[in-house]
Amino acid sequence: MIFDIAIIGGGPAGYNAAAAAAGKGLKTVLFEKNKVGGVCLNEGCIPTKALLHSANLYDEMQESSKYGIKVEGTLAPDYKRIVARKTKIVKKLIAGVAMKLEAAGVTTVNAEAKLAGEDGELLRIQAGDEFYTAKKVIIATGSETVIPPIKGLESVEYWTSREALDAKELPEDIVIIGGGVIGMEFASIFTSMGVKVTVVEMMPEILGAMDKETSAMLRDEYAKKGIKFYLNTKVVEVSSDAVTIETPEGVVEEIPASRVLLSVGRRPVSQNLGLDTLSIKMDRNAVVVNEYMQTSDKRVYAVGDITGFSLLAHTAIREGEVALNHILGGADDSMSYRAIPGVVYTHPEIAGVGRTEEDLQAKGEPYKVIKLPMSYSGRFVVENEGGNGLCKIIVGEDDTIIGCHMIGNPASELIVLAGIAIADRSKVEEFRRHVFPHPTVAEIMHEVLFH
Repeated sequence: MIFDIAIIGGGPAGYNAAAAAAGKGLKTVLFEKNKVGGVCLNEGCIPTKALLHSANLYDEMQESSKYGIKVEGTLAPDYKRIVARKTKIVKKLIAGVAMKLEAAGVTTVNAEAKLAGEDGELLRIQAGDEFYTAKKVIIATGSETVIPPIKGLESVEYWTSREALDAKELPEDIVIIGGGVIGMEFASIFTSMGVKVTVVEMMPEILGAMDKETSAMLRDEYAKKGIKFYLNTKVVEVSSDAVTIETPEGVVEEIPASRVLLSVGRRPVSQNLGLDTLSIKMDRNAVVVNEYMQTSDKRVYAVGDITGFSLLAHTAIREGEVALNHILGGADDSMSYRAIPGVVYTHPEIAGVGRTEEDLQAKGEPYKVIKLPMSYSGRFVVENEGGNGLCKIIVGEDDTIIGCHMIGNPASELIVLAGIAIADRSKVEEFRRHVFPHPTVAEIMHEVLFH
């Protein structure tokens, strides 16, 4: 059988594109070597949020007296049951994805696939010992954890996010190497559960390219909860019971550690994909694409983490939509990264979209910042006793909204409003005219723009 579209990789980008393509009447085959859902569903977004929800609920129950609720007896997390619930949720959602693909008429092949050259105008794909042909191919193979070259690591049973999610018992203490999104979400889970947490980060601040002001506020919140942070600090060696670091002052210090979690980043999975059989252009280990997600071979598209640009599930889904629309003839739909939200599901949540002050300053571009504490929202005060938070909106020289960064619950939901404003190039005066329901935390954006 000749397929209209072959998709390699069954993560969010792959399975959504496959279902949409089949729904348009295209003969579609999806190759996935593990389980459909990819890293996001199986060992990333969804399972971490399940653990975080339990951890946050436990935090709130411990603070119930602030809200006039008396809880008698001893509160304690049953971590085995928490993990079991996480596993049940993942299985349920995987089944849902499989049903979606089957209902759409997608042919799913559970095997590792790679490009195998061409057959005239058609593309060849090898999966196991079988060969398939297709008119177009979308590569959506995702990313994998970076393992840094740290002395002693090869002889230590360290965790990555995968092992951390599979663990049935909590460690007494843990050193997290890397204070990015993954590292901070696990730091949130473990500290809520009573684990002694240390975070070691090479950069001057946690959370990488996110807004530094809100990142520092989150770090302060977690320092109050007992997390020890080492910034601008290099890990020089690990052993079975300790992590050796070098501080910015050049001091070498040993941190006792019964468990080590590596979270220094992820890299595209682009090896052994047969990309060389079609001479597809690469930039290091990422596939180079144009605004329609086409590679240097215009019959082959690449979406998601393999492009190395924005390693986020929602970015991947949108890239898959752009690729499919282009295949279907929609040349007017191109990929824009102007308004890609980033969220850290800690407690409190932190989120950002658009430009940051740091980026604008580095490029010498003029801007204006308008900001208010989240406590200017009555609903926020009602639901976050003692909390403050921040909503910061960045405006360009022409009064267009170009960035928004916030800390405080529910930042993950509110950031969508700012993303739409940025994507639509809304000006401050235009956005002020929108009517917000009262009382809502979302009103904080309205308050900020009138400040």
